[in-house]
Amino acid sequence: MSAEPSAAIDRVLHGAVDPHGHPFPSPFPRRIDILEAAEHYAEAGFRAFVAKSHHHSTAPDVALLKRHGLDDTGVDVVAAIVLNNHVGGLNPHAVNLCLAMGGRVVWFPTISAPNHIEHARTTGLKFPKTSIPLLEDEPIDIWASEGTLKDEVHDILRMIADADAVLASGHMPAPWIIAVFQAAVDAGVRRMVLSHPNFVIEATPEEAVKMADLGAVVEHSLCMYDEESSFHNWAIDTLVDWVRWVGPERSSLGSDLGQAGNPFPADSFRKICTRLLESGLSEREVRLLVADNPGRLLGLDG
Repeated sequence: MSAEPSAAIDRVLHGAVDPHGHPFPSPFPRRIDILEAAEHYAEAGFRAFVAKSHHHSTAPDVALLKRHGLDDTGVDVVAAIVLNNHVGGLNPHAVNLCLAMGGRVVWFPTISAPNHIEHARTTGLKFPKTSIPLLEDEPIDIWASEGTLKDEVHDILRMIADADAVLASGHMPAPWIIAVFQAAVDAGVRRMVLSHPNFVIEATPEEAVKMADLGAVVEHSLCMYDEESSFHNWAIDTLVDWVRWVGPERSSLGSDLGQAGNPFPADSFRKICTRLLESGLSEREVRLLVADNPGRLLGLDG
């Protein structure tokens, strides 16, 4: 890489935010823990990242590490919860605890979403295996009856709105996500994100645009565009097309990395952002994807 592209990437990533990281602890094998991840991001010039676990709230992990030097890294570590079976599914009590302990992101079901379970069963879904034995996932349904969301969904959305936290789509089918996002807007939720629309969710560009029109940021996972990642699925042109369809002002990038054997998150950011610049996106557009939009989503600038 020549000096000029390297300088451009340094400018783009200065103060960047990773809204989708997967550090240890987790039943899935991880390459770095939360503190190591914060140090890694700090060295790369990032200002924040979200610590996500598919199995538990990371709020207690982050709270503990804050007593042992986490804040000294200078990186804002954002805690989160994912509403899979392991926290009781659509469990308002678990959401309440996470938010009360400082968590700022609530994902709806990922590995417990019915379409994720079906993909894993029938398509050989690229996904890590747990290093410890766990009960088999059961699909979590958000519907009380046709067209009517469960009361717990509305309770959780009100909690997210009251905390001015982030509602994340999880891996549910696109029509389910649209219904939840519509209910979230009615509940007063101001921050929403659609994760990797073309992975498991299988949203069309039109569906993704509809979610963006509701106020969601459309987030793409770098691990799916990095050939060194076990989750590599698509060439960079696919990512460019998605960004152009939805618009860079309504899109973001998250590493979705931290797994054992996969690239370090910041390394993947440098690689993929370089390719985006080479593909014709401007520095300003790429900076929207990696700094401005995720920072705004997480409320880092107040």
